[in-house]
Amino acid sequence: MILASASPRRLELLKQLGITPSAIIPADIDESALPGELPAVYVKRIAEAKARLIAAQHPNDTILAADTTVAVGRRILQKAENEAHARQFLTLLCGRRHRTLTCVAVVRDGMLHSKTVSTVVQFKRLSAQEIDGYIASGEWQGKAGGYAIQGLAAAFIPFISGSFSNVVGLPLHETAQLLRGYAA
Repeated sequence: MILASASPRRLELLKQLGITPSAIIPADIDESALPGELPAVYVKRIAEAKARLIAAQHPNDTILAADTTVAVGRRILQKAENEAHARQFLTLLCGRRHRTLTCVAVVRDGMLHSKTVSTVVQFKRLSAQEIDGYIASGEWQGKAGGYAIQGLAAAFIPFISGSFSNVVGLPLHETAQLLRGYAA
């Protein structure tokens, strides 16, 4: 199996399932959202595009790809590009609920199956000092929505409904089902 992702979190999560990919080949695609694109449509399009790209290069292998985004209503919060972007995301998330969506896509024997999982996460109201401290930690870098639930940001989250591993970057239950051939 080839993991079409450079995410160290996804690799760690796969290890929880007892899976070690034979190769890690990140898919280099344009991950820009299309105008008016809804978050669930976006993550499905991106995850499936990653899987198809690597499957075309390695047609005899099983390919696993995924994409995660944070959504506030219809607004897509991708990875924070810089400190100002991360600060904007954290300010937007303060005191409100949002959804973390991950689509997992598997290509095997030319067949693509995917599953999108949504988890509701609530942030507490953050003080300016909490935001400043989190930004200074650098943990926001490379994270959808500008935070990592498995790190320091865990202290900001009083409520979660759904898959914790989905918020980290790979919903384990659904991934295991897809890899076993139970595409939903």
